[in-house]
Parts: sequence; C-alpha cells; structure tokens
Amino acid sequence: MFLIVGLGNPEDKYSNTRHNVGFDVINEVAKKNEIDMNRQKFEAIYGQGTIGEEKVILIKPQMYMNLSGIPVKKFKDFFKIDDDKIIIIHDDIDVELGKIKVRKTGGAGTHNGMKSIVENLGNRNFYRIKVRCSENQKTIWI
Repeated sequence: MFLIVGLGNPEDKYSNTRHNVGFDVINEVAKKNEIDMNRQKFEAIYGQGTIGEEKVILIKPQMYMNLSGIPVKKFKDFFKIDDDKIIIIHDDIDVELGKIKVRKTGGAGTHNGMKSIVENLGNRNFYRIKVRCSENQKTIWI
C-alpha cells in the first residue's frame, strides 16, 4: 500500500496558488482513478482506492503546511506503511516552470511542510515529487 500526500494549506485564500499544488495533484489523481476524497481522519481529508494494481491512500493534510508531518506520521503508523511507500507531492520554486522532479530521500530544504514531515517521520527515506507551476495555476497535467 502506498501513502500519497499532497501538501497545501486548508484556507481558501491558498486555492489555485502554487502553495496548494500538492492538493491539486491529489484531486486530479483521485478524479482520474475514481477515488472518493470524502473521508476525514487524523486532521486530513483522504480517500482509498487502487492505481493500477496498487492499493493507495491519498491524503490532503488539513493543518497548516508547517504541521503537515503530524497527519502523515499518524497515517503511516495506523496503516503500517513503510517509508519507501510514502510519496510527498509539493511545490518547489527551484524546479523549472511546468516541470516536476522526483527524488528518493534528500533534505527538506527551506520547505516548511517537508521539514515537518522529516521531523515527524524521523528520517528522509521517502519519495518526493516536486512540482512548479505559475502562481495562478489552474490546470495540473499528470
């Protein structure tokens, strides 16, 4: 089972901004794979389903970015998910506009959500998908 986490902020003022690109990607993945994002647990909105033959849990933490690690850790522990089955999707200003960058392990850099996740998981052994879009990005291509 994979835990796929889209980072964002829960307030409406962050909708359709680069800060919520993680939420936007999760919404598109859920839509394309017919996964209902209608459950709440551990201060996150989530849905369960399959992508291909893999079981997945998609989550959008509903805490501020700098506390994102708290619900990630709770989902990891509750569903007994290995670190190498965790994928975090977040914005990264250093990625070329309209591109993504995938990494296994690495530091948190200056991203407060990633700092929180590293701190709460106690390691850096999970995947990151870094996305850059314009400030008023309306469409996510996946």
